[in-house]
Amino acid sequence: MKRFLKLLLILVTLFLSLAPQKNISKTEIEINFVSNKNLIVGEELTYLVSYSFMKLGEVKLKVRDKKEVNGKTYYSTIAYIDSYSGIPFVDIHQTYESNVGSPPKADYYSYYFRGVNKEEKPFTYTEYYFNYDDHNVRVKKGRFSPAKVWTDSVGTINKFYQDGLSIFYYARMNCGQNKSIDVPCLVAEKKVYTKINFYKEVSDVSIDAVDYNIACTRLDGEMDFISIFGLTGHFEGWFTNDEAAIPVVAKMKVIIGNIKLELVSWKREGWQPPKFKG
Repeated sequence: MKRFLKLLLILVTLFLSLAPQKNISKTEIEINFVSNKNLIVGEELTYLVSYSFMKLGEVKLKVRDKKEVNGKTYYSTIAYIDSYSGIPFVDIHQTYESNVGSPPKADYYSYYFRGVNKEEKPFTYTEYYFNYDDHNVRVKKGRFSPAKVWTDSVGTINKFYQDGLSIFYYARMNCGQNKSIDVPCLVAEKKVYTKINFYKEVSDVSIDAVDYNIACTRLDGEMDFISIFGLTGHFEGWFTNDEAAIPVVAKMKVIIGNIKLELVSWKREGWQPPKFKG
């Protein structure tokens, strides 16, 4: 039971990835898409994670800052994944951080990623440092207090990569077009492609947080194999049809059923979900 409930919250990170992963074999990829979409510092999005009628926990996403370091401009982002108290056999508390490149010089790819597991003490972490100028990535794994490094290695890269959080922002900023894209990612220390199918058609989506239907565009994908912890089959996500492109609902399939993520609250200056005008 603990393993299964933990699966459902771990799948949130795959919601951030928004697509199945395939082994990398391509050498080039088209990732540029011109749009009027934008990120805003201070944005905060909170999602309810549920399985059937069971409310498992929440995911909170923040855009913390926009910085320029050594000529590189990026957004500092973070995701908090927490289970609710009182759920039998499970206690999930994890964070994911990503420095996401800012256009026009960097199309929302990753400069840095850190995942922290806070379920047991001492906390453990995994970090990726992408050095595109020197075509390498440093992978570091260890624990905090008492500090100990388990892995500190450097690997070769020949393209721009997404991590499990930065691809969430990449997908947001590229939604609303009719296109399928294979995006290079580094996930669980493996170089993979994430396939995203975008759709331009606008549809109406209903959530409990607002009293009207929201205008959204959709993306989806399909897994024809069983992945880690039983993720398999179809997934879908709906994004607001405006410059914010905020995901409001995501649905995913696991071996024994389906999970759902739904937007329950947000902070973004001057923003409300756009009304569907059908």
